[in-house]
Amino acid sequence: MDTTALRNAYGALFDAATLDDLGDAAPGEWDADQVLAHLLSVDAAIAAVALGVVAGARPTFDNRISLNAWNLDRIIAGHAGRGDLIDHVRRQAGILCDVADGLSEADASVLVPALLLSGDTLRLDGPVPLAGLVDGLAEDHVPVHTRQLLDLRAAA
Repeated sequence: MDTTALRNAYGALFDAATLDDLGDAAPGEWDADQVLAHLLSVDAAIAAVALGVVAGARPTFDNRISLNAWNLDRIIAGHAGRGDLIDHVRRQAGILCDVADGLSEADASVLVPALLLSGDTLRLDGPVPLAGLVDGLAEDHVPVHTRQLLDLRAAA
């Protein structure tokens, strides 16, 4: 797989995440730390799925844990501030990209049963090629959260 687009999307996200003037989130929305914790959780889960596929397993992907407030708070609490959290997300994104770069065409085309929610909205409940999970990060997921971070700046 070619992860150039995903690496570029993460570059823009990290530029936004390191801005000094990120404000508070609107009620019911995520703040910058919650966005970063969510990304860390999603990236780790997709990397785990990809490694499982390479190992010959046929794992599933379910993003509900990456939306869970308790889990996001747990992830945030495990870091010494936003800078530490950003560094961890950066490392995890690098791991995910490195794993995806090493996928064979056959592995990238393996259908992964997936359950994807966005808030309370069901986005996908069915099989998706592993490459689709990774490409979806670059095409939609990371840019949406980059915009979310930039909107926090506008709210400051």
